[in-house]
Amino acid sequence: MARTLMKGNEALSEAAIRAGLKAFYGYPITPQNEIPAYMAEHLPLRGGVYLQAESEVAAINMVYGAAGAGVRVMTSSSSPGISLKQEGISYIAAGQLPCVIVNVVRNGPGLGGIQPAQGDYFQAVKGGGHGDYRLIVLAPGNVQEMADLTTLAFDLADKWRNPVMVLSDGILGQMMEPVEFAENGEPKQFDKPWATTGAVNRKPNVVNTLDIIADKAEKNMQALLAKYEKIKEEEVRWQEVGTEDADVILVGYGTSGRVARSAMEMARKEGLKVGLFRPITLWPFPEERLCELAKPERQFIAVEMSAGQMIEDVRLAVNGISPVYLSNRLGGMVPTPEDVLAKTREILEGRVN
Repeated sequence: MARTLMKGNEALSEAAIRAGLKAFYGYPITPQNEIPAYMAEHLPLRGGVYLQAESEVAAINMVYGAAGAGVRVMTSSSSPGISLKQEGISYIAAGQLPCVIVNVVRNGPGLGGIQPAQGDYFQAVKGGGHGDYRLIVLAPGNVQEMADLTTLAFDLADKWRNPVMVLSDGILGQMMEPVEFAENGEPKQFDKPWATTGAVNRKPNVVNTLDIIADKAEKNMQALLAKYEKIKEEEVRWQEVGTEDADVILVGYGTSGRVARSAMEMARKEGLKVGLFRPITLWPFPEERLCELAKPERQFIAVEMSAGQMIEDVRLAVNGISPVYLSNRLGGMVPTPEDVLAKTREILEGRVN
């Protein structure tokens, strides 16, 4: 397979088209603009539809319609734009409609800036819209994973009839690395008897999220929650390196996971027993494996480009067995491996309360 030097946003876009994307609806916002730009140029030439909506709210509701018709559909945005989509995302989850949503995160809150950040973790994994629902959330750590996890996102969306979010950030979206695509890979096909494709020889399909009668609404929610439990059983993904003998395990995803790996390698060269745990699915979170790794004599450091959001899930996972510390930067600043290594030394030397 040939390797191509591409930006992360472009690799993600090409992977989506190869995965059978038929419709893209979006609205421009930095730092994800390469995605709609790529789609505008390439998707119509390869049998798909590109439309720049009049707003993020319009775009997500177009996604709802296309998903209901059973086609592979995607939207992308960045932080404030994803906030505007939250009502529509809740509707899509309630309607059990498959789609892919890409968030190339920038710093906030408010308008913030265009620098990379990870402050949208809560919004992504806890359900940023109203009601009890979940998104499957995938966190790529390099340009190759920007492509690979996008392909996976479409398959998971169709398999589980659920929206899937690819949670990237401004660095991963803008950086260039070699990426490989399967030469003759055909998209997986999923039967969609529920789709609103027109009823000639069957009863009409209806996608509805309104439940006026409470006991019926409760039964529908119980079925939805049962699906989420199956997703938790089958779709947890992570990477770990050097955790077997580690005194300290660094936990980070996306760009922070790359920083944490460099810090781990630097620490190992100094003879410090440091490991890496990188969640790839942020929901479902790999809590069981983290709990297995927890020991009273072992310590964890959450490496984040936020005020500390993933750290709450790490603490819940280790369940008080191990102490958990935070190494972070804010406002679009990116932690360096040296920052993380310094924090690791402080902990190992007992200089952190």
